[in-house]
Amino acid sequence: MPRAKTGVVRRKKHKKILKRAKGFWGLRSKSFRIAQQTLLNAADYEYRDRRDKKNDFRRLWIARINAAVRQEGMSYSVFMSGLRKSGVEINRKVLADLAVQEPDAFRKLVETAKAAQA
Repeated sequence: MPRAKTGVVRRKKHKKILKRAKGFWGLRSKSFRIAQQTLLNAADYEYRDRRDKKNDFRRLWIARINAAVRQEGMSYSVFMSGLRKSGVEINRKVLADLAVQEPDAFRKLVETAKAAQA
């Protein structure tokens, strides 16, 4: 029976890992062992950051809404409370987009929230 060696399989595995590590700094893109460790860490960061991205965007939307509302002389929390009381169900993503793209429509929403607070 011929002797089975892992030459072809190992080379294919190494090439696959090193191809994914292309662009990494120093030995992280040259050495198989270090590239493999780096890719394991990178996978952890990818997994974590896919979830963090949702929080980051929510924070950004709130900051944009707050900035636009303060120009109208109102605070973010009072504005959101007023919208809730008046029955307006627009999410923060759309509100932030309105604040940037359609200031007139956003101003009407602020007036609606003010009326509901009074």
